[in-house]
Amino acid sequence: MSNYHKIKAHLYNNALTENPNDFMAKVNSERTLGIADLCASAVARGGADMPALAIEHASRLLFREMAYNLCDGFSFNADGWFSASPRIRGVFDSPTEQFDPAKHTLLFDFHQGALLRRELEQVEVEIMGVADTLLFVAQVTDVKTGSVNDLLTPGRNLRITGSRLKVAGDNPSCGVYFARQNTQEHIRVDNSDMVVNNPSELLIVIPELPAGAYNVSIITQYGGHSKNMLREPRNFLFDKILTVR
Repeated sequence: MSNYHKIKAHLYNNALTENPNDFMAKVNSERTLGIADLCASAVARGGADMPALAIEHASRLLFREMAYNLCDGFSFNADGWFSASPRIRGVFDSPTEQFDPAKHTLLFDFHQGALLRRELEQVEVEIMGVADTLLFVAQVTDVKTGSVNDLLTPGRNLRITGSRLKVAGDNPSCGVYFARQNTQEHIRVDNSDMVVNNPSELLIVIPELPAGAYNVSIITQYGGHSKNMLREPRNFLFDKILTVR
């Protein structure tokens, strides 16, 4: 069967290895879809037998019930599409130690199932060459929880790895920001909370962000060398959604 999906990707310098000559591929994401988008798409493609609003309502009820049961210790298998289960992260120093939110973290694990993996067989990947960009975020890690590209813990450290990340330049807009999804408010990281400011790594203290969904963005005039500053700052918006619970 011929492929009927196509994903395009560009190559970026791989900041996750010590080899200066290798690259990593990053999918050129069109945009992030929500539940309502998927329901509308199902109707538009002709594969749904009920209105989009009805599908959306049922989907939201399903996910709400899934969350409720996960919080009671159940695992969930979405009939081969994905599975979810609760997990506790952290070290217990004695057999009698109780859960302590200051050193332990309760989170949910999600894993792709066999049906979702099977869909990959129908995808053609087209590498578009090396990206024409000076700035690239490979991943962000919430140091408190160890969560990658997912959770944010206000008041604790966030490690950002990538290429040419260093925040530098005399333009007042240069800095690290958290863009809140529902309001588009941009919350800046104070310069005093920049713990590490290197080309391949930033370590920052996460501001006291309200609960919600965020994207992290970096604005800098760094051009690859401390003496090579760009005239105009570049803005890189990391497309992964990060959540403060």
